[in-house]
Amino acid sequence: MRAAIFQFSPAFGDVAANMARIERAVRSADADLWVLPELATTGYLFADRAECSALAEPADGPSLRALVDLCRERSTRVVIGFAEREGERIYNAAAHLSPEGVLSVYRKVHLFDRERVTFDPGPGPFRVDPLGAHRLGMMICFDWVFPEAARSLALLGADVIAHPANLVLPFCQDAMVTRALENGVFCLTANRVGVERRAGVELAFTGRSQIVDPQGRVLARAPSDAEATLAVDLELELARDKSLTPRNDRLGDRRPECYVERE
Repeated sequence: MRAAIFQFSPAFGDVAANMARIERAVRSADADLWVLPELATTGYLFADRAECSALAEPADGPSLRALVDLCRERSTRVVIGFAEREGERIYNAAAHLSPEGVLSVYRKVHLFDRERVTFDPGPGPFRVDPLGAHRLGMMICFDWVFPEAARSLALLGADVIAHPANLVLPFCQDAMVTRALENGVFCLTANRVGVERRAGVELAFTGRSQIVDPQGRVLARAPSDAEATLAVDLELELARDKSLTPRNDRLGDRRPECYVERE
């Protein structure tokens, strides 16, 4: 399977311009799966919940419908982060799209900083989708801090974790190497670049989108400060081998009876 990431700097609030850039990128190279950043259609730094609600769309809204059409045109799949509105609730979400339509929507479980006053937390649980003969799971940005997120997806049989992100802390890219290695999965982190200055806040995004294999090898990594497209052929069967030594299995050796959530 050929997988691609498009790293760019979305223009805040300009959904049409962001969609045009995404569509140009997906048309620029052949891939079976594209992963795009968190909140790729809107930008990130909302002044308040009302502004977010005004820019958010339902999962069957015009942006995702256009991307489904693009998937059909290009015979590909897309995982994209977007602001989802469902009734009175607003979610920081990621959608898995194919020529058949919206396959699933993941709503971010672990909200970061100001997101906690803008979005509703996703209700979970984590889930995986068919990816041909394999499986794909989604997590979003700050979910990387919680090993349970990637582990849940691995236990559900994910071979690939698509990870849209708007990273501002410097630790994630290295941590996702560990997430790939400890779970024996491919991890595709699609980050953004650029700076947003809004509502008295300035955020600089760290770029360095990357594709990591189940052995913790970085197959491709983008720069920290520029738009980039990464494309790599993934040997998905590697994610089915969880062994570390002839006697050790990354999932099979787990001993849940010894793990304590809290006293």
